[in-house]
Amino acid sequence: MKSNNTFRIALFPGDGIGEEITDPTRILLDEVAARVGGFGFDWEPCDAGAAYYRKHGTALPEQSIKTARAADAILLAAMGLPDVRYADGREMTPQIDIRFEYGLYAGVRPVKPVPGVRAILADPRAHDIDYVIIRESIEGLFAPIAPGTRDGDKEARETMVITRPVCEKLFDFAFRLAEERGGQKKVTSVDKANVFQAFAFWRDIFYERAKGFGGISADHAYVDAFAMTMVQKPWSIDVAVTENMFGDILSDLGAALMGGMGYAPSADIGDDHAVFQPCHGSAPDIAGKGLANPTAMILSAAMMLEWLGARHGSSEAGVAASTLRRAVEGAFGGGRLITCELGGDAGTEAVFTAVRDALARVDV
Repeated sequence: MKSNNTFRIALFPGDGIGEEITDPTRILLDEVAARVGGFGFDWEPCDAGAAYYRKHGTALPEQSIKTARAADAILLAAMGLPDVRYADGREMTPQIDIRFEYGLYAGVRPVKPVPGVRAILADPRAHDIDYVIIRESIEGLFAPIAPGTRDGDKEARETMVITRPVCEKLFDFAFRLAEERGGQKKVTSVDKANVFQAFAFWRDIFYERAKGFGGISADHAYVDAFAMTMVQKPWSIDVAVTENMFGDILSDLGAALMGGMGYAPSADIGDDHAVFQPCHGSAPDIAGKGLANPTAMILSAAMMLEWLGARHGSSEAGVAASTLRRAVEGAFGGGRLITCELGGDAGTEAVFTAVRDALARVDV
């Protein structure tokens, strides 16, 4: 942070609907900072993504890596296009490369529906669910140190990598989060330790680290059973920690239970850096049509404010995070605002305007 209480933010609009949800979010961040006072932003746009690769031959240029490394936080919209691929058929995923580059081992995926958004689960107890999935984000089946191999049309292999240093930091992060949240004060390891040696190792380390957090209960669940719990008894979950691939799948299920990917924020956090982005992709099928739901991007920005406040001792940033969240809740309150993915007609501009109007009314 600069001496004048200005946070430097590396801003990655990316591909598809990325630009459409980035500008409204940036405006809201500037406005909430002005309302709360005591801090501001210095926006540093960064190039990356599939469209950039198509023009320049790289998906994540060195200058963007350098800018992001020097920033106080990274705010990213969406990256990748299905028709732009590497020679081996894989899509561009610079958002994943950023996690590897800065060691962002803790993927934070909150599952908390926005009040006023149509409930997906019928049970009234599920309407107020509030839990967090922590996805290990630099190892597992995504580990860059063990890339997949393919032998023509005969065989293909992937390797799961689980290491003690990353697990220890990840589990400590999860237990600390459970302490901070209060509530049930419980962390669940979601794994498949009954089948895979890697997960038996994972679970051993999980219970080792649990001993250092006496006020937090620790338990475990197999990933298939946990997926059912997310649907049948989601109110029983507090903090769940899981491997990269499992976390990728379960966090999308969590997004569906919130109303869709357009409502699901996320963060990937390491020891020194963090990136904040919506869980959804670039959605090229609706790009340019004004239909993109910016809510997940706005809520990811609120997560960024919260993290900046804690990291830099800025109470103002913490207040701004709460203020922005309450503005989102005010915009959707009463079910008046229904976005396109839920059968309504509220697109990007309608959601932005509603949140902006609510922000002007929220007490700070």
